[in-house]
Amino acid sequence: MASLRGQGLSAELPPGFEGRVFRRAAAVGTETYPVMHFATFPIPENTADFGGGVPVAMSPTDIFAVLFQYGPESLGKALFARVGMPRTLSPEHFKPYLLRRGAPGQAGTQWFFTENGKPFTFYAVLGSSVLATSLVPRVNRLLAGITITPPAPLSAAAAPTTTVGGA
Repeated sequence: MASLRGQGLSAELPPGFEGRVFRRAAAVGTETYPVMHFATFPIPENTADFGGGVPVAMSPTDIFAVLFQYGPESLGKALFARVGMPRTLSPEHFKPYLLRRGAPGQAGTQWFFTENGKPFTFYAVLGSSVLATSLVPRVNRLLAGITITPPAPLSAAAAPTTTVGGA
């Protein structure tokens, strides 16, 4: 199995999958967070965070998935109330209407959650809803190999200091 590591995320890629982890460049005054892409086909270099038009080029046996981290302002929001990434999905979790953009016959799922103090969404597209019973176990193998590490604690040197009293 190939390994993918970076940005506090790691994945052991099941056979047939490729992936990448990245963080987009931030505009002045903004911050970006890690994104992982996974696919059973070559991922185009300029793929948008949630795949953009990539799913429309998938074959019926392909899978495309995204793990997207949100900022700390999302912590505690109702959308991210689920604790822990889903690890076992079923074909019933994949619906055509859950696709951001897709081709006829495809199905998708999206899960919002918090794990190790970080808010995320997991989004996955199946190339064919008819093949869901054979494709979803592959998605589950992918999910089983993903690890989200807790945020690093502030070191004593990096911790904010407070001065009490004066001279």
